[in-house]
Amino acid sequence: MQQIADGIFYIGVNDHELDLFEGQYIVPNGMAYNSYVIMDEKVAVMDGVDGNFVDEWMGKLEAALDGRTPDYLVVQHMEPDHSGSILAFVERYPEATIVGSVGAFNMMQNYFGTKFEGHNLVVKDGATLSLGTKELTFLAAMNVHWPEVIFTYDATDKVLFTADAFGKFGALDVDEDWDCEARRYYFGIVGKFGPFVQKALAKVDQLDVQVICPLHGPILSEDLGHYLGQYRTWSAYEVETPGVVIAYSSVYGHTKEAVELLAAKLKEKGCPRVVVTDLARDDQAEAVEDAFRHGHLVLATTTYCGGIFPAMHEFISHLLDHDYQKRTIAFVENGSWAPAATKGMKALTDQMKGITYAEHGVTVKGSLNDASRAQIDALAEELAAQF
Repeated sequence: MQQIADGIFYIGVNDHELDLFEGQYIVPNGMAYNSYVIMDEKVAVMDGVDGNFVDEWMGKLEAALDGRTPDYLVVQHMEPDHSGSILAFVERYPEATIVGSVGAFNMMQNYFGTKFEGHNLVVKDGATLSLGTKELTFLAAMNVHWPEVIFTYDATDKVLFTADAFGKFGALDVDEDWDCEARRYYFGIVGKFGPFVQKALAKVDQLDVQVICPLHGPILSEDLGHYLGQYRTWSAYEVETPGVVIAYSSVYGHTKEAVELLAAKLKEKGCPRVVVTDLARDDQAEAVEDAFRHGHLVLATTTYCGGIFPAMHEFISHLLDHDYQKRTIAFVENGSWAPAATKGMKALTDQMKGITYAEHGVTVKGSLNDASRAQIDALAEELAAQF
């Protein structure tokens, strides 16, 4: 049992059975469903876990309690990978009080058919709950990333419980880089709600935080400035790493050939970073992550049924869904007799905010020739000059 601070213990679980988080995000290293217990004059459990791991979680909770009975279950987030154990908790500890926002209790009615009347405590932004020597302060964190979310701050130990914020993909018994999987997690799940994340960060800035306890991923207790800085960059839709992402789809290899030539020329001309992703084969969530991370995006695809190849359409739709903005976009199209992909792609990207379009584009009619190679060279020169 991991001790986080005096009287605060980790009782979460690792899930290596899951293949797709939220039904769409590949998680090769599984997921962690974090839960915590605060032992004071009164006992508060901070969130539950996925319903498939109730028995393991209950065993860890009972070991931590060592014969005591919890007084509170604080529900910071109602997504089923955390709330799936609430009914089992209530059955085991019927006298405990459930703590949450009004939105959380409305969702409990939807999920469980009850708001646990007589055993609930509705808390608003700034509300406090004394456990004895420790006092919890609740912070509304609406739409980070669901509307009912609250953060909880323990001023005594300077610990901030942040629901899904600062989480990442991957179980805790696997060693992997935080930034990569936290970034993919953020832009896939939280990315659309940047303004709300900014509001939550403004509240966090008023606190003395030494430890961050998210509901996914590792407990953060060192170099917190880095993690907070990443969230500030991501939530403001700012460029994290200068470079060009080339996202493409190719049917017979000619568009791929054009993309490989463009990537080579960008590197030759000193572009600091070039990322190439095949949208039909690579993880689209990784491609979305890369697009948000870097400042320049080249969309390259074939004309298909008079429009855009499906993998490209799906990718741009993901970007739109997550409020992609404040970037430079260029187009590469291919069409054997009537190229129309650029027109279709631009119709979609025109819906994005703060987009600057490259002056040069590329049109390949079938396979590369001198004219399309010259266009690639001009586009590479334009993009590389911006670094």
